[in-house]
Amino acid sequence: MRRQFVLASLTALTALATSVRAQDPGVSVVDFDKKKGGSQKIHELGHVVAHEGAWKAADVELEQDRNRPYAYLCGFVNFDFTIYDLSNPSAPKQVFRWQIDNPELHRGIGAMDGKYFKINGRYYYAQSLQFMQGTPDADLGAVIFDVTGLPDPSKVKEVARIRYPQSPGGFHNTFAYKHSDGRALYFATINQSKALVYDLEKIVKGADPATALIGEVPNPTPFRQIGGGGYHDFYVGYDPATGQDKFYGAGLGGYSVWDVTKPETPKQLFTITSLGMDVAHTFTPSPDGRYAVTETEYQYTPLRIWDLEAGQSGKTQNVDIPISAWTADWRDLSHNHEVRWPYVFVSAYEDGLQVFNLKDPKHPVTEGHFYTCGCEHEHGFGGNPDNGWQSTTSVEQGAFGVDVRNYDGLVVLSDMRSGFWVFKMDGFNGWNGHDYNMPNISSVQDWDHGPEKSKPKVTSE
Repeated sequence: MRRQFVLASLTALTALATSVRAQDPGVSVVDFDKKKGGSQKIHELGHVVAHEGAWKAADVELEQDRNRPYAYLCGFVNFDFTIYDLSNPSAPKQVFRWQIDNPELHRGIGAMDGKYFKINGRYYYAQSLQFMQGTPDADLGAVIFDVTGLPDPSKVKEVARIRYPQSPGGFHNTFAYKHSDGRALYFATINQSKALVYDLEKIVKGADPATALIGEVPNPTPFRQIGGGGYHDFYVGYDPATGQDKFYGAGLGGYSVWDVTKPETPKQLFTITSLGMDVAHTFTPSPDGRYAVTETEYQYTPLRIWDLEAGQSGKTQNVDIPISAWTADWRDLSHNHEVRWPYVFVSAYEDGLQVFNLKDPKHPVTEGHFYTCGCEHEHGFGGNPDNGWQSTTSVEQGAFGVDVRNYDGLVVLSDMRSGFWVFKMDGFNGWNGHDYNMPNISSVQDWDHGPEKSKPKVTSE
């Protein structure tokens, strides 16, 4: 068995190494010590520095309705978030900013991740927070605001705070999901080997968040050397082929897929575990659940591409060999990504915005890029004095979060060093899965109607 494992591991590494590619035809040689500019396909529309000092942004979120041109930028160690009106994408206009009370007393990552959602015709925004034990609000996971009245800042109102004292440290990542049963759910990761599931309608109606906690998704792949072995990131989506709501979790020690059709009692389906899965960070499937893009949070690792068919069909309980991989620069590390099949939009730290194409999943091809960091390779910027993250030799600097607006293809990106960016890509004027013979399913939720439950009609090209 040991020999078979070694051979399988070597086979996986060989397949991975031979399939990594970052093709960008027509782009001149880049100064890789301080990357600037972009390729012909990617166009900068707008840029806002956002904050003074080194730490300018964490994650970013776009609203998706045509009459609501709003973007939310998390403030990281500034413990705040900012709302921008993108009616004119070339000139983002700040319309609201919130900061935790007494920020000087707080320590920690702060405003990490934000998600918007809609219930009964009203719009809300949930800002996740992380504060260290021994400082105020160590048990505070998220603050929820009613943002229906935008762009009038006086009409933005805080409606709830979600605290979880059983595991101080707040919520690192979250996902707002319109379940197939009609409920609006909020998935949140904590410093324990599980993710929490909340009923958002109960919370915005004034219920104690403890009573709105309806389920927990265990993590079968913990990596206990960091934190409490919990999930780092996750995606939740409906699978029309099986009629199931599925949770795709990056469990730090690997990846796992769960049936959350009944979120009160999740059922494990399969895992991805193999050599090199330590610090499993991000896990995003294709609209039909057949393929997935994953990230592991350590230098020199590419984004891996997986064929999930054997796991989704029940033929295996563990998938262990990727079918391909992609990287912008072998020396670096990509962070988060959004899948709009066949395109993958990547916030790639030092490599800024990167877009690659998975039309042939075994042979990813780069579509374009724009370098937003303008930083020296591995230089860093002093680290976080609170937790020591990001030393002066880190590649974890630059582009942090990315989001895509489906109705017109607008792309926004947050960069820790340079702030908030707005882009368009040639030939990408919006996304609907049916245009690619896929379900119209992505991280974007249809808050009015719920997930698409029927398979798309296949048409000839």
